[in-house]
Amino acid sequence: MQNLQNELIELLKQEDNLVVDGHLNKNKIVELALKVEPQLISLLIKNETFKKHFFQEVSNVLVFDKIKFQRFVNNKSFLPDSYTAFKNKIGLITNDDDLDNFISTSNEVVLAWPHKDCVLEGGQTKEDQKRNEIFWNETLAPDSVDRLLDAKALTNFKKFDKDGEHKVTALKGNENLILKGNNLLALASLLKTHRGLIKLIYIDPPYNTGNDGFQYNDNFNHSTWLTFMKNRLIIASQLLSEDGTICISIDNNELSYMQVLCDEIFCKDEGKSNKKNIITVKRSSVSGAKVINKGVVNVTEFLVIYSKNHLKWNPNRVFRKKERDNRYGSFITNIEENYENWKFSSVLEAFSAELKIEKSKLKKTLGSEYEEKLENFYYSNSNRIFRFVALDDNAVSDKVVKLKKISKEDPNKVYLLEREEKSNYYLYKGQAILFFEERLVNIDGHKVFAELLTDIWDDVLPNDLHNEGGVSLKKGKKPEKFIQRILELFSNESDVVLDYHLGSGTTASVAHKIKRKYIGVEQLDYEKNDSIVRLNNVINGEQSGISKAVNWQGGGSFVYAELKQYNKKYIDLIQDAETKEQLINVWDEMQDTAFLSYQFDKKTFNERLEAFKTAPIEEMKQYLIEVLDKNQLYVNYSEINDETFKVSQEDKDLNQQFYSKK
Repeated sequence: MQNLQNELIELLKQEDNLVVDGHLNKNKIVELALKVEPQLISLLIKNETFKKHFFQEVSNVLVFDKIKFQRFVNNKSFLPDSYTAFKNKIGLITNDDDLDNFISTSNEVVLAWPHKDCVLEGGQTKEDQKRNEIFWNETLAPDSVDRLLDAKALTNFKKFDKDGEHKVTALKGNENLILKGNNLLALASLLKTHRGLIKLIYIDPPYNTGNDGFQYNDNFNHSTWLTFMKNRLIIASQLLSEDGTICISIDNNELSYMQVLCDEIFCKDEGKSNKKNIITVKRSSVSGAKVINKGVVNVTEFLVIYSKNHLKWNPNRVFRKKERDNRYGSFITNIEENYENWKFSSVLEAFSAELKIEKSKLKKTLGSEYEEKLENFYYSNSNRIFRFVALDDNAVSDKVVKLKKISKEDPNKVYLLEREEKSNYYLYKGQAILFFEERLVNIDGHKVFAELLTDIWDDVLPNDLHNEGGVSLKKGKKPEKFIQRILELFSNESDVVLDYHLGSGTTASVAHKIKRKYIGVEQLDYEKNDSIVRLNNVINGEQSGISKAVNWQGGGSFVYAELKQYNKKYIDLIQDAETKEQLINVWDEMQDTAFLSYQFDKKTFNERLEAFKTAPIEEMKQYLIEVLDKNQLYVNYSEINDETFKVSQEDKDLNQQFYSKK
């Protein structure tokens, strides 16, 4: 065995593309073998020893046994110190073979990091639970990874409406849906039902600050986060409709890497960028403990926006409140008469006439009520308050240019140009009349002076949202007003919205109130602050958040379901074990009923069980988790009829309906 390994090592070292820093790259070797790469096959078949060992003759044709070769190379005694597919560095490279050139002027630049070619399951169930995550390398075991991401069976179906919780007897396929379980596997399951059907994805993922809920791996924390995000974003891109959009909340810790990662996933056509904007969002004020011993105080985070292909942006439907523009200072005194005979005065003259107070004495007479009364006057007379606007001849039609010239020649008359699809033009002395009412929009249930959105949002601060929706979270909770703005920008009523980091359920709650369909996925357990609690409050008409602004009265329904666990339950038992004795009891159950890795030798392990018990309990836990077959964390939908998984006939029927409705 050892001689065979040494001979193979010497043979493979002849190929420069398999060597990194003087070491053979084990992952690269296996990757090429699984792809049956001609260069590698030619090298092996020319060697009589390896021709005999790794090839079989079938009908006078030599067939390469790639599985046998993979197992041989994966043996721990073969290149035990081999590098991973990448160095332990993160940066921009031009190709996988020249890893020293991280920065290049080439146009073909991608983000590379350790374990980029892996799948990170991300199996936390509680926010404060820390777990050294396991990687599954898709180039080493592509068949296994394919099964890992198969559609999963669902169980524990429940429907919630104003009358409470109900048993689900049938699915129509258009229900609002909350899925509980691993969000990577839930997303992969949704590919079977919602591929290309999601109009908007909004996520508020872990920011990887060291203080948030992302605590997966100490050794590769940064690259682990990138892998975690990449796996999910690739599937998310497939779920989006052609005119779909994804919006990602993030702070400055990972903003730059997030952009490059999204460029790689969403901007695949050369010369075409699907990055639509990066919004700067003010999240707090400069006050409190955050200003102590600080230089520049960080009060912002960001909203990264990418489209799938054809973006449908609704900017003219979403505004922000603004202070009154005092350039609107003119007033039509006889608006009821024909426009040709309109007479003008200043707003303050009209205001003083209505109150019968001299204009020069308005502020003194009204005192502290002056601004409020003037504001009310503006809104109640918005159809006759205006300002003059100079027209650029290059920006308007020939008809308007002609009318502009005529109105200059007749300064005693107002001219009208009627337009079918747009507001009419009124011109006076060559200038257009722009009415104050045209700048008013309904925000939070009130007509207010507003402006179009910019890429700085400082009016959606997370103020007073501690108990918004009837639930409370210490960190990360987004204001309903913020989510409403995103949903109104990128979706319409009845469009499907997805949030696979649902948390306390803000996205689903807002979508429910403004008539979007929604799918929420959450794997952490927030107990009394869970999204289910919040959505039930919404259905029952709770009045926090945007409820009053949208006149929310309650109603509607949603369906809840869980990914059906199998090996996942053993991981939970392993993590919850407090003593070695409890851990060995879990092992006794595992070896009888769990699915174990095909590479694991149960007989040899049991022979060495006493030695295993001498290890620290955390190492014992890690090893037992590693030997579980991760393809069977949850029950695959394709195996729902296997008696091993004990799926009820009721669940079988509902799963069949769920996966066949789309």
